[in-house]
Amino acid sequence: MKQIHAVKKYIFPFLFLSIFFASCSKEKRSYRAGIKMKEWIKEISNYTKQKKPGFIIIPQNGIELATKELDANSELDMDYLNHIDALTVEELFYFNTFSPDSERLALLDRLVSHKKIIVSEMVSNYHDIPHAYQLNMQHGFIPFVRGPNNYMYEYIPDTIVQENNDNIESIQEVRNVLYYIGGSNKFTNKEDYLESIRQTNFDLVIIDLFFNDTPLNSDDIKALRHKKNGGKRLVIAYVSIGSAERYRYYWKNNWRLHHPCFIRKPYPGYPDEYYVKFWDNEWKEIIMGSENSYIDKIIQAGFDGAFLDNVEVYYYLYYDE
Repeated sequence: MKQIHAVKKYIFPFLFLSIFFASCSKEKRSYRAGIKMKEWIKEISNYTKQKKPGFIIIPQNGIELATKELDANSELDMDYLNHIDALTVEELFYFNTFSPDSERLALLDRLVSHKKIIVSEMVSNYHDIPHAYQLNMQHGFIPFVRGPNNYMYEYIPDTIVQENNDNIESIQEVRNVLYYIGGSNKFTNKEDYLESIRQTNFDLVIIDLFFNDTPLNSDDIKALRHKKNGGKRLVIAYVSIGSAERYRYYWKNNWRLHHPCFIRKPYPGYPDEYYVKFWDNEWKEIIMGSENSYIDKIIQAGFDGAFLDNVEVYYYLYYDE
């Protein structure tokens, strides 16, 4: 028994120190991944705004990037904020039920005087929809509230807050938003899909670049530029910069986990999607920089900007290069 206790006496401190240093090492590598994501977003911003002045960049989630230390309590990073045009988050007050995220809310309250804040909420009870809108508007945020059948952003809600017939020329003028990223999945032809958007009065519409496997073109986007009431609106294209999707045009038949090497981890809950080493040059070239790259296709189609999804992937990857 004495030997066992003696062994424990020396092993436990060793294990504690090993776990402590491993944790510190992971934290540093995760921090470095966050810095890489910040650099990547700024790179996208510089590239797109040079190709199309006024092009709008909207990162989704990962709002800590807007601080200098990637910490909600640290100083705001004005250089980063100057590279983006709005910030979006999901499930701030509601994720099915009322469950406010006080830490993110505190940071967003600091950021709202600098950038538009767009919040997508998810409620499981339709009776909670007005409350979700009210809470966000009290903080000066632009809310979009999904009902229980709309987790994948496939339906247009009946509610439009602050509906207007103004001509929306910039993100600063936006007062309401439609997330319709999965909307095309419910239509058998493109014209009916586009018509469903044309018949709305949302100031800002976020949609996928593609209908089925074909990218929308400049005529399609022109047809969406006006609300039903005649006012102009902004049309923004979805693109995931932190994950690779098996159903996208760039995916090759022989790709799998770790092949190519930038395909790093399965995306929990999404069997056709993988977290990527977003700092990898091969991945960057898929997203931006040539006629066939994703963001260049968005620009060619005439969208007003890009909605950059899966920015928070840096939480789950470590930069170790």
